[in-house]
Amino acid sequence: MGLASDHRLAPYEPQIYTFNPKVIANFKKAYVDLPKDDWTDAWVIADRLRFGRLPENSQVDFRYLPLQRLTRFRYHLTQSITREKNYFLANLFLKFNTLSQDEVFSNLFGATSIALLTDFFSPEEIAARPLEDLIDFVMEKGKKHFTNPKATVQALKDAARKAHRLRGGLLEPVNLILATSIETIRCLEKQASIIDKAIVKELSHFRHTLDSVPGFGPVFCAGIIAEIGDIRRFPNDSALAKYVGLTWRTHQSGEFTADDTPLTKTGNVYLRYYFVQAANSVRRFEPEYQQFYARKYRESTTHHHRRALVLTARKLVRLVDALLRSNQLYKSQGQRSGIA
Repeated sequence: MGLASDHRLAPYEPQIYTFNPKVIANFKKAYVDLPKDDWTDAWVIADRLRFGRLPENSQVDFRYLPLQRLTRFRYHLTQSITREKNYFLANLFLKFNTLSQDEVFSNLFGATSIALLTDFFSPEEIAARPLEDLIDFVMEKGKKHFTNPKATVQALKDAARKAHRLRGGLLEPVNLILATSIETIRCLEKQASIIDKAIVKELSHFRHTLDSVPGFGPVFCAGIIAEIGDIRRFPNDSALAKYVGLTWRTHQSGEFTADDTPLTKTGNVYLRYYFVQAANSVRRFEPEYQQFYARKYRESTTHHHRRALVLTARKLVRLVDALLRSNQLYKSQGQRSGIA
C-alpha cells in the first residue's frame, strides 16, 4: 500500500493486486527445483503476475480503514472470549462435571452459576447445604428470576451428589483457574462493549439502510460495510458472495455428483463471520429468513444447523448487495407483495 502510493511511482500508475498466499505457494510447485529464499519468492510472485488471470484490482479506500480496524479488533475479541469460555468449561468439568451434563442452568456463564462456582469450594459443600439456604442463595444471585427455585435447587443438589470427586490437591488449583478465567472473560467482554460504542460512533459517518433489516444491529452493519467498502467494486451478488467465501465447489466425476459439497472458505474471513452472525440474528426476527432457515435445516442430511445457517447467510448476501446499491429501506415479504 505504501509502495503504491509513493510519488516516484506515480507516473507508472501502479495498481494493487491482492493474492492469497496459497495461490503463490501452489504456483511455485510448478517449478520443481526452486530454492526457498526472498529473491526466489519475489520472482515467483512477479511470474504469477506475468501469467495473467489476475484478481480484481484492489484500490484501498482510506475512508473505511478506521471502521475496519475496529470491527476486525472486535472479531479478535470475540474469538478470544470464545477460546476463554471453552477453557473455562474444560476446567469446570473437572470440578463439577454434572452441572453442565444435567443442564441445571440454561446459561453456565450466568450470575447464579458463576456465584455457585466461586462461592462454594466443592460440589460436596453444595450437596451438604440445606435446601432452604440454597433456595435463598439462588434467588438472591438470580435476582428472583427463577419461576420454580425449589425444583432448580433440587436438581442442583442431585447434580452435586452425582459429581465425580477430584483426587489429591487438585481442587484448589482448579478453583483458582476458574476464578481467574471468569475474570478474564469479564474483562474481555467489557473491552468488547467499549469497542462496540466506538464502532457505533464511527459508523455514523456512513449512510446506509442495512439497519432497516430486523435483527441487523450496528456492529453487524459496521462489520459488513467496513469489509465491502464501495459496493460498485462487485458486478453482482455472486461476485460479492465469492469475495465473502460463501460459495461451494461441485464434486463430479462421470455420472457421480457429490451431495456433500464443502464451503470454499477462501474469501474474506472477517466478512464471512459478520454475514453468518448477522444471518443467525436476522432469522430470529424476519419470518422470510426464519422459514428459509427451517426449510434448509430439514433438507440437510448432515450438519443441519451449520449448513442451514451458511445458506441463509448466502441469501442475506443478495439482500445486502441490493440495499447497498439502491440505498432503499428494507421491505418485508408482506410489504413487497402489497399485503402489508
